[in-house]
Amino acid sequence: MAQRFRLYRLGELVYLAGVVAGCHSAPGPLVPVAVAPVPPEQVAAWVKATVPTDSRLLRFKWLFRDERSSAGGRGSARIAPPDSLRFDIAGPFGSNPAAAAVVGDSPLWVEPEDVIKKLVPNYPLMWALLGVARLPDSGAVLRGVSEGNTTTWQYALGADTLEYVRSSGSPGKLLAEVRQGGKVVGRAETRFGDDGSPVTARLTVPSVPARLDLTFLSITRSARFAPAIWQPRQQH
Repeated sequence: MAQRFRLYRLGELVYLAGVVAGCHSAPGPLVPVAVAPVPPEQVAAWVKATVPTDSRLLRFKWLFRDERSSAGGRGSARIAPPDSLRFDIAGPFGSNPAAAAVVGDSPLWVEPEDVIKKLVPNYPLMWALLGVARLPDSGAVLRGVSEGNTTTWQYALGADTLEYVRSSGSPGKLLAEVRQGGKVVGRAETRFGDDGSPVTARLTVPSVPARLDLTFLSITRSARFAPAIWQPRQQH
């Protein structure tokens, strides 16, 4: 199966920390059919508006639920612009820790290794849960529109789509949805505070169904992270 829009599986770790939510019926499309084509430069400007200009450490608590069980814990995400991410998650009292380092839509490493085998959605959805949109793949058909405080845009490769809706009002919001072959892979919704920092995030995965809610506890900004952050834990 072609990996359009880099639909890599992140594993149970990133699933619990980066994917959310279960509803039994798939949501409707985010982007209206009548939305007009837009040039790559316009899309790049819309994406840039979501990318942090400084390095930041986001700490959060998470709660995962599906039809059979629920689990929760705490985690953190370190973002270094424009596209580097270190992601850590653990259960109660630090149980079952896992971590990943990502550049763009590709993993540098994931621990434990077998975590990649079990997960669900993809890296654009994980980035969206942190309030960041991704640029399109080469060859994607681009459509979008900006009206008032709301910008809506779509990347399409055949029947695969990645759609965003961004509201810059107060409070702000970013929605992202991935469809493969017309079927919803997942939908992320992140809400922002008055300073533009994420406050809550949710990802809905209709096929499970399952839901993970993230509540952001603190955000620390810095000039840069220590190089060891980008290395696997066993190398520290």
